[in-house]
Amino acid sequence: MISFDKIPSTQTYALNMVATGTARDHTVIMAEAQSAGRGRYRRTWVSHHGNLYVSFIYNAEERDPRLSYMVAVAVAETLMSFGIHPKIKWPNDIMIDEKKVCGILIEYAGRFVIVGIGINIKSNPTVAAYQTTKLDNYANVDKSDLLNRLMKNLDKWRRTDFPLVRARWMDLATGLNKIVKYRGENVELIGINENGALVLRDGSRYLLAYGDEISI
Repeated sequence: MISFDKIPSTQTYALNMVATGTARDHTVIMAEAQSAGRGRYRRTWVSHHGNLYVSFIYNAEERDPRLSYMVAVAVAETLMSFGIHPKIKWPNDIMIDEKKVCGILIEYAGRFVIVGIGINIKSNPTVAAYQTTKLDNYANVDKSDLLNRLMKNLDKWRRTDFPLVRARWMDLATGLNKIVKYRGENVELIGINENGALVLRDGSRYLLAYGDEISI
């Protein structure tokens, strides 16, 4: 494990390791705080001390749209081991009481995939677009214990046959069989298929979505 008190971004550090040829499978980069943390679409991820900011480097010969579901289930199962009851908002936001507690960023680089995870433990930022929360509101969570359980769950769920991952994701997902916004249209969220595509229904027409955002 490579650990820092504060760096711009664990994800950026991991990408630089790939670019310089120093990345290895199962490398873990953790920071106590980040000055330039980021989420999907380069959105800012506020990163004060007390929370978990970590990036995992794994071998990846090709892109796998199923990986985001494996990671989301792994994070949710980790929180459940502390007696917390999270839900997953597609594709991989982790929610508690409809408030975001964790963000996941998956980026492919070279022959690797970098899985960035930020979990609010001691503090949660004020964000205009959505409500946030922190684990401290629900349980006493030690950061080292959280990271150890998370690493074990990531290895477990990445090895699990996808039908089992899919079933668990569907158990934990929020918004199933409800109307959501997809590219400006109201559609029904049905679930995910065996390839990791989101299944939506627009009347009698079914749509498959890979990586596009929906609003629940």
